Amino acid sequence: MKSFREDLQQQLQERKQQSLLRQRRTLFSPQGTEIILDGNHVTSFCSNDYLGLAGHPDVLQAYHEGLDAFGAGSGASHLVSGHMAPHHALEQELAEFTGRSRALVFSSGFMANLGVITTLLEKSDAVFEDRLNHASLLDGGLFSGAAFRRFPHLDYAALDTMLGKSSAPRKLVVSDGVFSMDGDTASIPDLIEVTSKNDALLMIDDAHGFGVMGGEGGGLVGQALEDGTVINEENLQILVGTFGKAFGVSGAFVAGSAELIETLIQFCRPYIYTTAMSPAQAEAIRCSLNIVRKDRWRREYLSQLVYRFRTHCENLGLEVLPSETPIQAVVISENEKTLQASQALLEKGLYVSAIRPPTVPTGTARLRVTFSAVHTEAQLDKLLQGMNSVAAIVHGAVS
Repeated sequence: MKSFREDLQQQLQERKQQSLLRQRRTLFSPQGTEIILDGNHVTSFCSNDYLGLAGHPDVLQAYHEGLDAFGAGSGASHLVSGHMAPHHALEQELAEFTGRSRALVFSSGFMANLGVITTLLEKSDAVFEDRLNHASLLDGGLFSGAAFRRFPHLDYAALDTMLGKSSAPRKLVVSDGVFSMDGDTASIPDLIEVTSKNDALLMIDDAHGFGVMGGEGGGLVGQALEDGTVINEENLQILVGTFGKAFGVSGAFVAGSAELIETLIQFCRPYIYTTAMSPAQAEAIRCSLNIVRKDRWRREYLSQLVYRFRTHCENLGLEVLPSETPIQAVVISENEKTLQASQALLEKGLYVSAIRPPTVPTGTARLRVTFSAVHTEAQLDKLLQGMNSVAAIVHGAVS
């Protein structure tokens, strides 16, 4: 009989043979477009720091001032003694930013999604999730104990049929706003129409949309509002966003009605039993929020970078999934070729992650290229040159 360690070794070896073994790389520099990775200087195109705020001097200054004023840690959970003035101010500003009655700050996006879904659903209820939702949303649905259903990606006719067949007392539809591995987007108007018709609740996780989409960075939901869609707390009950993408920091929030937020404060275990985020971090996020709202040029410049990249890849005959967001997925399909392409770019001083199953469906391994508003034209030119080598690997030519 194999020992515990031998059993684990076999599992790891099998993953390695399938070109699925994940490896961590260590940064020896601040997050940015130029980084020191495992001791080597490279240009990064795989961060979620879409607006380049992780190293913004004003954000760093706000962090320093928060440390001086409130110390390094909160010392306790929010309901004990950890709810501090920066947290409270941030929640008020987020409520105003999203047009919601109240907002609640969490220490991570995974914790927020897991907490909301498991708090609101019971075993007699049902949850319906887009097949390509983030793992935190899927896990929240599974852990809730409610009847768990996944509808085909962006297929709202199928969702309508599934909802119509459900007799659950509470039905919750959950979708990402921007899908993190494909870069495509949900249709907020269609989701509102289907859920309203079927007396279901709607939860949108706009983690990769906030800051990037909409005139003031209000995300996919903000963009839909600007386009004339009627959105309120009655037809989109739960809105989730994170601070680890466009905001350049970390953490998350949930925004909605006063009743929703108070329910989470009273019953959401991941919120109640977790130490509150650092008050200095909350101060940095408040600064990021201000920059997100006023620096429209960052979103406009991102669009220019994305357009140039997509045009070049299409000319090379590469498959790039439809996306107008900073997330550009170059599908290579084969795991080994995807690793080869990522390594070829790294050898040219370009850091682009190889994304493979189970993060994405089998047969859709890809390079996930992400852009930041602080990427320069010269850095983009370097990437475009590197994509020529990727095309050679994909098409079987000599690089």
